[in-house]
Amino acid sequence: MRNELYNINCMKWMEDKPDNYYDLAMVDVPYGIGQGGKGNKSRRKLAIAKDYKDYGDDKSPDKGYFDELLRVSKNQIIWGANHFISKIPYDSPCWIVWDKKNGKTDFADCELAWTSFATAVRKCSFQWQGMIQGYGGNKDKNEIRIHPNQKPVFIYKWMLSKYAEKGFKLLDTHSGSGSFRVACYDMGFDLDSCELDKDYCESNNKRFTEHVRLDQMQGKLF
Repeated sequence: MRNELYNINCMKWMEDKPDNYYDLAMVDVPYGIGQGGKGNKSRRKLAIAKDYKDYGDDKSPDKGYFDELLRVSKNQIIWGANHFISKIPYDSPCWIVWDKKNGKTDFADCELAWTSFATAVRKCSFQWQGMIQGYGGNKDKNEIRIHPNQKPVFIYKWMLSKYAEKGFKLLDTHSGSGSFRVACYDMGFDLDSCELDKDYCESNNKRFTEHVRLDQMQGKLF
C-alpha cells in the first residue's frame, strides 16, 4: 500500500501527471477566510482556543488550480467550496454536509464539501469542539489537534466508505494535519499527498508514523 507525503507545491506535483491519473481527489484547500492559524487563539470568545502556526489563508487557490485538479482526477471532493464556488466550472447536486455538533460556539455549525458525483446531498454528524470529540466520551480515542483546520479521521473514513472503491488511487493536494492519510492507511487505499508548509509537513509525518507504529504493535499483540 502506498501512502506518501511530499513537501512540494501541489501545482508542481500535478503538472506531469496524465489526465485522470487519480480515481479520486479529496482536498481541503485554504478557504480564503483568514483562518489559517493567525489569531486563532484570540478569535474564540466563548472558550480558549489553541494557538497554531499561521499557514496562510488569505485567499483560496485560483481557478487554474481547480482546472488542474479536475484534469488529473476522475472525481473530486473539495471542502469549503461554498467560499469559492465561482472557481469550480460546474454545479453539483451532491454536496457533503458535516454537522460539527458544536453547540453554542462562535464557530460554524457545519462545513460543506462540493463533489463531482451525480448523487444526492449527504450529511454526516460528528462532534468536533476542541477536546469534546464524537467518540462517545472515550477520550483515549480523541485526536490530538496539530493544525488550525484539522478535520477528524472519522469524517474521512465516512467519505471513503461512500465515495471510494477498492483499488482507487487517491490524491490530497493540501495534506495539513494528515487526517486523510490516517484514514487511507486504515482503510487500505493508495494515496499521494502534498503539503507546502515544511513545519506542518514534519508534524504530519510524525503523527502518521506514530499511528502506523501503534497499529503494527497492536497487530503483533493480537
